[in-house]
Amino acid sequence: MDPCTTNPGPIDPLVLYDQEKHVSSAVWDGQERGALRCHEHTSKLGEWRLTPEQIELVERAGFGYLRKIPAISLDNPLISALVERWRKETNTFHFTVGEMTVTLQDVAYLLGLAIDGKPVIGVTHTTCNMVCEKYLGRAPDSNYASGGMVKLSWLKEFFSQCPDDAPIEEIECHTRAYLLYLVGSTIFSTTTGNKVPVMYLPLFEDFEEAGKYAWGAAALAFLYRALGNASVKSQSTICGCLTLLQCWSYYHLNIGRPKLNRDPVHHHFPFVLRWKGKQSGPTTNRDVVFYRKALDSLKPTDVEWLPYKYMDSTVIPEDIRNTLFLGRSKTMLICFDKAERHLPNRCLRQYGMPQPIPEDVSQWVRKSRGVDGGVDLSGKMESELSEWADRHLTIVESDDEVDENEYMQWYLRITRKVVGRPISLSSEFQRTISGLREISYLADTFSMKGLDPEQFDSISRIRCIAQECLKDQVGSPVVASSPPAASELGKRTRGKERVRRKGSGKRRRSNDTMEGNAASEDESQFCGAFVEVDQLHLRQAEGEVDHLPLCITAGDGDPAQLYDEPDKVENMQLHDSITNEVDGSHISHVAGENDQQMVEVEMEIVPQSSQFGDATNDSEVNNAANELNHSTISDATNGVNDKQVPLETDNINESQIHDIADKVNDPQLPAVTIVNDQEAKIEEEDIIQPPCLENTEDLGDQGDNSVAA
Repeated sequence: MDPCTTNPGPIDPLVLYDQEKHVSSAVWDGQERGALRCHEHTSKLGEWRLTPEQIELVERAGFGYLRKIPAISLDNPLISALVERWRKETNTFHFTVGEMTVTLQDVAYLLGLAIDGKPVIGVTHTTCNMVCEKYLGRAPDSNYASGGMVKLSWLKEFFSQCPDDAPIEEIECHTRAYLLYLVGSTIFSTTTGNKVPVMYLPLFEDFEEAGKYAWGAAALAFLYRALGNASVKSQSTICGCLTLLQCWSYYHLNIGRPKLNRDPVHHHFPFVLRWKGKQSGPTTNRDVVFYRKALDSLKPTDVEWLPYKYMDSTVIPEDIRNTLFLGRSKTMLICFDKAERHLPNRCLRQYGMPQPIPEDVSQWVRKSRGVDGGVDLSGKMESELSEWADRHLTIVESDDEVDENEYMQWYLRITRKVVGRPISLSSEFQRTISGLREISYLADTFSMKGLDPEQFDSISRIRCIAQECLKDQVGSPVVASSPPAASELGKRTRGKERVRRKGSGKRRRSNDTMEGNAASEDESQFCGAFVEVDQLHLRQAEGEVDHLPLCITAGDGDPAQLYDEPDKVENMQLHDSITNEVDGSHISHVAGENDQQMVEVEMEIVPQSSQFGDATNDSEVNNAANELNHSTISDATNGVNDKQVPLETDNINESQIHDIADKVNDPQLPAVTIVNDQEAKIEEEDIIQPPCLENTEDLGDQGDNSVAA
């Protein structure tokens, strides 16, 4: 058996120490959360009309390539499946082939943002009015602002159309509003809806200075934090630059890839332009489970470790090409209060290097800073800023003597190998129930002869434990079931009884008749108003009426028909209608076809609740409920609200025995009600109450239902 079916990992929790909080634990336990709600507000970006002066300012600020990226359709199930593989302990995806991640190099290639420069950090704000008034020239109304955030709709409404003859100050205000809208809808999108923090506005005060920030590193820090938050099993949303994440998957994984854009303009930079977005069409309606299974069975041939190797490098701007080496920098990524580790040493194959066993990652707490307004985060994140300042000194180098087999052996011990169960929980549950039934059968049929008291006690305990486990399961009777082979034989040779309860729909009137519904064994099932009764046996008092035909009480509707078959009696059905008074009940009994033989019927009933009383009324049988005061059949599944089904026991008049042989040949034997004037003693039956009744197949397994003709 594949070890993944019982232990998906990690075997050694040294690296993935937060496994219990991870969404993969919930998925393994059968708790599906579905596709995440993806927050990226790029649909309205195309409605902004920028003047040439604004475009120049946007490019100087470092967002000339980001503004060219159109809105693409997000594949929420694909993103959700990737999140299930993300581990915030290492800031990497844990796939079956090893660790992978979105690196600074990917950000530079795909978005065209700067990955080198000053850290994106500044002063936090809890109100919008003063900041917007200073950098935008106007403040939003109270219904457009919330704390230190402003609605994107307000920015679009008042700043998306800059007048052609506007003065430079107004052009700059409109451009700052556009930049705030751009970052708030793409790289810094939040889960708050369509809002963006105004703390980025001061960074756009001087457009030349804005171009010196490492916006790409900040975007990656923001995405890492969003992935980490979304990987917690209690979360249902994700934000950040999801276009970056989705296109990274398209380049590196052969899963859910759409068609490439063939338009020549899309062969230019940045490389995210080459993808159209998620697949479309009637055959591409894929859910999270589809992508999860694809990632669980990911093969090395499905991975593209160096997707940009054969790209035209001449289209990459020189300033970006000169900083690509920082993609291998083991450093700290910063975006205001969000600081995340960049660990390329864990995925060196993405740089064309062999992967050794990486060093341990020290646990760090992601603190929430800058809650109060007017806080300069530079003084609270000195250690993180120091790591970023040394980014040029922490470039990971290659080691050609690495044995990747050792890495994979180590990796399979510390990783979560699969997310979804290879065998569903329902299948495992059914297999467990089946095993318990077999144990219960073996314990019930085990011979107790010659056992000492200790062995006898052990067998009894096994039986009790198995029955205790099965008693609350629908379709799991406490009584032992027969082996499969004997069960199939028994179903062909034993009669079946069915108690039909009118538990739903309108009640029948007292003068209505009950019609017997014949059903085959394969069709009969336990559902709602039907309770299948097996092992239905009526034992005659020892020494009394022997070899007597059973005369069956029928209603005024269809007369009972008797057919004689030499060796077996089939399709014996017991019908009983539950009304306010016991009326119109009958037993439709199919017997053999031989009209020359006397019919002896032994009906053995597995009683369902309390014990039968003694039927000793010498005068007449007025009502079966009066004779059997305590005989009830309990509905084990409570589907009929514990209504009681009176069973009618016929007293046999010896004076009419000789008439039966003459009447058997009649195709429609009329109903006869017989009252025995002599003493008819019926043996008191012990009632065993099983917890539930199954379908015909399982009921047939419980024991013999012998009808001897």
